[in-house]
Amino acid sequence: MNIPLSNPDITSKERKAVTEVLKSSELSLGPRLMAFEKLGADFAGRKYSVAVNSGTSGLHLIVRSLNISKGDEVITTPYSFIASANCFLFEGARPVFADIDEETLNISPSITTEILKKKKSEKVKAILAVDVFGHPADWDALYDISDKYNLKLIEDSCEAIGAEYVSPEGLKKRRWKKKKMTGSFGEAAVFAFYPNKQITTGEGGLILTDSKKIYDLCRSMRNQGRDSDNRVAGHFRLGYNYRLSDISCALGISQLHRLNDIIKKRERVAQYYNRKISSIGCINPLSSLPNVRMSWFVYVIKLEKGFNKKDRDSIMKKLKQRGISCSTYFIPIHLQPFYQKEFGYKRGDFPVSESVSDRSIALPFYSNLKRVEVDYITDSLKRILE
Repeated sequence: MNIPLSNPDITSKERKAVTEVLKSSELSLGPRLMAFEKLGADFAGRKYSVAVNSGTSGLHLIVRSLNISKGDEVITTPYSFIASANCFLFEGARPVFADIDEETLNISPSITTEILKKKKSEKVKAILAVDVFGHPADWDALYDISDKYNLKLIEDSCEAIGAEYVSPEGLKKRRWKKKKMTGSFGEAAVFAFYPNKQITTGEGGLILTDSKKIYDLCRSMRNQGRDSDNRVAGHFRLGYNYRLSDISCALGISQLHRLNDIIKKRERVAQYYNRKISSIGCINPLSSLPNVRMSWFVYVIKLEKGFNKKDRDSIMKKLKQRGISCSTYFIPIHLQPFYQKEFGYKRGDFPVSESVSDRSIALPFYSNLKRVEVDYITDSLKRILE
């Protein structure tokens, strides 16, 4: 049996829709783009959205629209895909890492507060929180921190479209007593649509905001700095070719219409995995807090603390020998060669992220993964551990 790590949920009807666009003369900034943007904004509960060619491009444009620039600092997580830190380097700003909560794997509000108390620096302009693996960050605590220190908030929800958050019971101030969708937090947020995500446009991203200023700036910058409505000739600011084509939007529209069903399918796969994993010692599945509904991006297991990176790598090698694709999620950003060389980071700087990374394995996961395949994966894991 050969089982891939991910497999996009694309129907024959959606493939046909893409073919129809190819026959059209409107391939860029056309009517399907506007329809896709409206659907995305409505889904997240935002006033505006701007479609771009990747989640990374979306983050970059948000950073520019918030005027985060050379010499500024932004607090973010080291346990993420590298783009959530690189987006600041593009503008000469510097990411300042705060370690994660071991249960949710999201940025730790308490560690973030400790950093701000120690720094007492005007250089810190914002916090970027990632909804890691589809689990919303602790948005109540992050809003409290941003209010206290007068910081901007950015939501990287590239992995979490469709997830839901409610303020936890017991808080003195519960900001959201009804569910709030990911993509609706902070000054601006980003979804991403790479093929391994919940839904895909082939490649693509969506900026979400309630700010008309951010909206207009991002629309202009994604299209080489032209007028935001593309009505006036000329280039009014530095811009980029970050446009998303109508071909991609045609697929995205159909995928967005099916998103709730896709999330339910992925949820069922994750729940079945959880039942199977619970019978295997030494392994813990991802956990979610009672005040959130995850939108499952990947299925990651954590080996217990007695295991190390060498053990994990050995298990992965044996899984691959059985035809089971698997991967590490994530190598912490501060341990990436470029960051070590550029900033002098080393092992031990962010111990929670490092420990989780060393013991984590991403197993095959997608909407149409069959139970017999999950059985084969989990039975193989059990034999390997025995």
